[in-house]
Amino acid sequence: MFNRGWVTAGILVFAAAALFPFYRHLLGEDRPFPQLELPAGEKRCVESKEFMRTNHMRLLDAWRNAVVRDDLLIYTSQRGDEFEMNLHSTCMGCHGTKERFCDRCHDYNHVTPPCWDCHVAPFEGPEVRGQRSEVGGQGPRAFGMGGRS
Repeated sequence: MFNRGWVTAGILVFAAAALFPFYRHLLGEDRPFPQLELPAGEKRCVESKEFMRTNHMRLLDAWRNAVVRDDLLIYTSQRGDEFEMNLHSTCMGCHGTKERFCDRCHDYNHVTPPCWDCHVAPFEGPEVRGQRSEVGGQGPRAFGMGGRS
């Protein structure tokens, strides 16, 4: 009974802190979605644009598990097309530069994916744009791990 003011103030401070992410989002500025550099010669991706926007990290994680744990190298899309499960040759083979494609969305969403903790980022020079890096595109064989086709 004697601390009613402190308890009420504590509850209000807690509620304000707990709801901060929600009202910050509502009051925050609306940023336009970043313009991505899409592949010039390709008409479609491994999966649809909507699927890739929401699920590309799940797809890459599933690819990693399939290649590393199950020694599978080919992915069949929902359309029936087959692709090599390789970040460098399949993804970066079309999307060319990490800075102009990957980083724009990841920076917009304030995320830091762990892809480049293990993978070597492709060289960003104009003279090799669109080409595979020396190691990228050779898959597990580049590291003496064999692998089936």
